[in-house]
Parts: sequence; structure tokens; C-alpha cells
Amino acid sequence: MVAAAAITVGFGGLSTTTAPAADADVVAYLVNVHVRPGYNFPNGDVAIAYGRTVCDRVAAKMPYAQLVDQLKADFHTSDYYQAGYLINQAVNELCPAQIWQLRESAAGYTA
Repeated sequence: MVAAAAITVGFGGLSTTTAPAADADVVAYLVNVHVRPGYNFPNGDVAIAYGRTVCDRVAAKMPYAQLVDQLKADFHTSDYYQAGYLINQAVNELCPAQIWQLRESAAGYTA
């Protein structure tokens, strides 16, 4: 992964540093999800497409509880961990800019 340098801008002796933009890591997502038992994606493209739908749902501000329930239904499981893991991997690796939105939505959630 290519790391961007932080930019420092000075204002009258003060300086602020902006963090580099977060980039997607599709390979890490595939390693953590496609190879992991339980999801049974037929290929990497389907796994990526599903992860992107998770990102779209988070961006659309779908409540975390509803997101978990949707994934559990999609994978025919009652296992919160399986759903939560996929949500976490999708957001962290495919749409890291949405991490704040996911955290806001998940605040106070109990399984």
C-alpha cells in the first residue's frame, strides 16, 4: 500500500497536520473474508461486491442492528460474530472512510 505523506500547513506560527486519506485494501478484505469458512462466496468478485453493499448500507446510515440482522439473514446464521466480522472487514478494508459512521451507528449496540 502506498502511504501518503502528512501535509503540514503553518498559520502564524501554528501548524496543523492532516492525516493521509484512507485507501481501500481489497486484497486484505479477500484474504480475511473469502478464504474464511462460513461465507461461501463463489469467487472473489462476489465477495467484493457483497462487501461494497455493506459499505453502501453504512454510508446510507443503516442502523447497526439492522445491518447485523441483514447479514445474518443473508448468510442464514444466527451467529452475531459472523455478521459482525464481515461488517468490520468490509468497512475497514473496502471503505475505511466510513469507519466513523459505523462506530456512530454501533454505539450502544448489544448482541
